[in-house]
Amino acid sequence: MAEKLIVSISGLRGIIGENLTANIAADYGCAFGSFLKSKNPKPVLSNVEGEKLSVCIGTDSRPSRQMVTSAVAAGLCSVGINVVELGIVTTPGVGIMLRELKCDGGIVITASHNPIQYNGIKLLLSNGIAPPPKQAEEIKKLFHDKNFQFVNSKDCGKITTNEQADETHIEKVLAIIDKEKISSKNFKVALDSVNGAGSRVTLKILAELGCQTTAINAEQTGLFAHEPEPIAKNLTGLCETVKEKKAQIGFAQDPDADRLAIVDENGNYIGEEYTLALAAKYILSKKSGKAAANLSTSRMLDDIALQNNSEVIRTAVGEANVADAMVKNNCIIGGEGNGGVIDLRVGPIRDSLVGIVLVLQLMAETGKSVSELVGEIGKYAMKKDKFPADKKTAEKIMQEAKKVFANAKIDTSDGFRFDFEDSSSTGAHSKSWFNLRISNTEPVMRLIIEAKDEKTVEKYTKAVAEIRKKIAE
Repeated sequence: MAEKLIVSISGLRGIIGENLTANIAADYGCAFGSFLKSKNPKPVLSNVEGEKLSVCIGTDSRPSRQMVTSAVAAGLCSVGINVVELGIVTTPGVGIMLRELKCDGGIVITASHNPIQYNGIKLLLSNGIAPPPKQAEEIKKLFHDKNFQFVNSKDCGKITTNEQADETHIEKVLAIIDKEKISSKNFKVALDSVNGAGSRVTLKILAELGCQTTAINAEQTGLFAHEPEPIAKNLTGLCETVKEKKAQIGFAQDPDADRLAIVDENGNYIGEEYTLALAAKYILSKKSGKAAANLSTSRMLDDIALQNNSEVIRTAVGEANVADAMVKNNCIIGGEGNGGVIDLRVGPIRDSLVGIVLVLQLMAETGKSVSELVGEIGKYAMKKDKFPADKKTAEKIMQEAKKVFANAKIDTSDGFRFDFEDSSSTGAHSKSWFNLRISNTEPVMRLIIEAKDEKTVEKYTKAVAEIRKKIAE
């Protein structure tokens, strides 16, 4: 069975040539442009020079990028929106440039960590954050109803280009750290950008920081050298490079470079959860304050906050939810356990460059290796899994889980999160949790389990498997 086009709070995502075509992309551009016009009093008439609404567009490196970009730009222009094309840039780079250029919105042509056959259209508002649920639904309705505000020939939008994203991004990221302190260490770094959008700008900033960098999969072809999600099974090449080159750290990005995974000096993949934990360890050691993360992020962040007289605010999954909470609560660090770090001084979007510089700063100031810093944070056992499930089946699974785990504390802000008080295999009293939710970006259900030991994780894994089996019968 062919997959359905996914239109959600995270934007639009589909398979090129199957359910994501030029016509679909143009319609989505029309819908976003019509939405912006309905929310903004700026005129779109050609006789008011320079007053048209504008949207900047950046892409990851997928071969389908030009087709999708051209179609989206055509849709925007057809409803009277000017377009600024940024070329191949990171997702956080688009967020930075839309604010720098004072655009009314931004679009990233990317399918993030999905394989090459996918592409997607991610929307950003003028504040650099994805539309909140209510506005995302408005855009979705405009798209499905084809309720577009077309303009005549003389009022069509114009397309221009801008190539300043890398320089602007680097300038803002360097402003939050001590460049000279990091440069004095001459760190040996290995980098895997999976042939995506991150390699060019990341190599530039690492050079600015005096790092000796060995890059693999750095060509921006979009022909991913391995599965693009930065998880352990996909990063064996980076682990080997770290060992071969005797690098002090390895960094792995996803195709649009908003996520970052880390390999320690011994060539060990330490897990995406440690990216935010290490960044928070540095930020909160300098200043107590509030951090924000989604409810599927490891409680390592809570441990770090407790050690530094700080507080963690939990949100539903999705960087827009985390960013919104950060803005409302004046958080000094935030992100998600998928390797996403947000620092509002740079922008309200997960940013692998921010993660890189904060971890390098932590290493430079403490003089400690990645493995030593990870050892100080400690470790929980965690399992991340996903399995096919339509919305009806997913709802049945969650409702059955609610019955089975009636003794748990249940958070329903995003799927169901079950929190437990239990004993670990060592006899120590501890807390464990798992989250079941429907994915916003894939036709799957996601399961994340965290506990103090593997035995407890396996207990809940088997319990969920039994629930799935019961529902399937």
